[in-house]
Amino acid sequence: MNKIMVDNLKFSYNNHEENKYVLKDINISILKGEFVSIIGSSGCGKTTLLNLLAGIIFPLEGSITIDGEPVVGTGSNRGVVFQHYSLFPWMNVKQNIVFGIKQVERTRGKDYIEKLAEKYLELVGLKYCCSMYPKHMSNGMQQRVAIARAFAMNPEILLLDEPFSALDVKNRVILQDLLLQLWESENAKKTIVLVTHDIDEAIFLSDRIIVLSERGRIEKDFKIDFNRPRNRKELMRSQKCFELRNDLVSILDNSNSLGI
Repeated sequence: MNKIMVDNLKFSYNNHEENKYVLKDINISILKGEFVSIIGSSGCGKTTLLNLLAGIIFPLEGSITIDGEPVVGTGSNRGVVFQHYSLFPWMNVKQNIVFGIKQVERTRGKDYIEKLAEKYLELVGLKYCCSMYPKHMSNGMQQRVAIARAFAMNPEILLLDEPFSALDVKNRVILQDLLLQLWESENAKKTIVLVTHDIDEAIFLSDRIIVLSERGRIEKDFKIDFNRPRNRKELMRSQKCFELRNDLVSILDNSNSLGI
């Protein structure tokens, strides 16, 4: 069943100037519970597309629907994890998560919300950090808090904008594994859309990879049919993964050089 539908979408920050479109002729259908990554060169419109899905900005032409309903703004059915954590610096870790939960659980009592916050902090390995403030935490720890908050708010859709790009390789791998662990442990998987520059990250995490060209068009839509749960080492060493990675690199190189 389709969760997200993008139909004939066009977007520009300069109204309808043909040569100023950031995104053009975008058609995407994403299934409920599917994990989709969007890759492409800088400036191709990846983050713009994510912001359109979030309801922060709106298409000039075409439509976006979720469960058949048009996107007319932000909503509690979508959670966003940004590249730079977006934690409130004046709140400690637990307060940051409690604040997020309160936005969607308005009828729940204090005890329920605090226990839920503690549960997700424990799942991301930070229960001992409840009283710490963001400025006292590493980048990786802050991003764990942001991920915990997003899952604790329990949106149907998670929109992730390069959430691991500022991290070192070790922490990036840890948080990729954590993201999959949280996603796969749920009875009803969230629908996830991830923007990333990292091809290996996209291959390891995704059910599909959508490649955007430099001119904001869909260049290719790959189905990633590796079995889950995935073994990172085995997958990355496989011939099939090697060939897929080469295909993706080749498409990105051709798209950029031709300006397609």
